[in-house]
Amino acid sequence: MPMLLKGSCRCGAVKFSVESHTPAPYQLCYCSICRKQQGGGGYAINLGADSSTLTIEGEEHLGLYRAEIQDDERPHCETSTGERRFCRECGSALWLYDPTWPELVHPFASAIDTDLPVPPGRVHLMLKYKANWVEPDIRESDTAFDLYPEESIAEWHRRNGMWVE
Repeated sequence: MPMLLKGSCRCGAVKFSVESHTPAPYQLCYCSICRKQQGGGGYAINLGADSSTLTIEGEEHLGLYRAEIQDDERPHCETSTGERRFCRECGSALWLYDPTWPELVHPFASAIDTDLPVPPGRVHLMLKYKANWVEPDIRESDTAFDLYPEESIAEWHRRNGMWVE
């Protein structure tokens, strides 16, 4: 059975739960969107979960943010398909959902109240976009990528024996 993740915002106006086969907080994203929306340490940690199991209490307090994407590889600005949900009362970032992959939802590890498994290593991604003041703590068991790794969240969990049935 997948792991039940329970999460909430800081003020308690929004509570949610979702089932996850991939609950290890191993991916640290340094992109400016994640970092500025909820990554006080210079990165955000997104988990993977089954979007069909997401239940929400306090949905009326949810806000929606869709980031504008522009960088040196895109000459024009475009709006992300990713829907970042947050509490409109306290500003806590809660999860990311992208209709491009409707079966997935990505709760931010920082919003999860359930104890999470400790990963054997971490993946640092989108380092190309890290802030200049950030000094990533890349350990021997970690991997690092300028952009995205080819390995999916599910593949990483299976390879590392972290997949929860």
